[in-house]
Amino acid sequence: MTNRLRTEIQEEELEEQKLIVEEKPVKELPDNFLTQFLKNGVITTDDATRALPFILYVAFLGMLYIGNRHLSENNIRDIDKITKEVKELSWEYKSTKADLAFKSTLTEVAKRADTLGIREPAAPPQKITVKEDVQE
Repeated sequence: MTNRLRTEIQEEELEEQKLIVEEKPVKELPDNFLTQFLKNGVITTDDATRALPFILYVAFLGMLYIGNRHLSENNIRDIDKITKEVKELSWEYKSTKADLAFKSTLTEVAKRADTLGIREPAAPPQKITVKEDVQE
């Protein structure tokens, strides 16, 4: 009777082990170009794993390059915008300077002074001389 129990226990353990093995199916990789290249090609998975830090480094450099490009383009746009603004201010300065030069001419000053009641004298200015009497 004890032998039967041992054999039954051993059979149950074998069945449990079979069940455990059967529960974990083997995962198969999809059959595409990349897996075929890694399995049968020049690069093995060990080589790909060793090259991963370099690939990440190159990707990081690429991101830095793209970010730098965006920053430089934004700076160029800002420079163009400021250059246009400087040109507009330069033209405004020149037109204001010309307007001031026109308004400061003698005829324009006389017209503006006429509205205030100040008129240009018709007679030329006269020199006033004072004679000093010397008393002793």
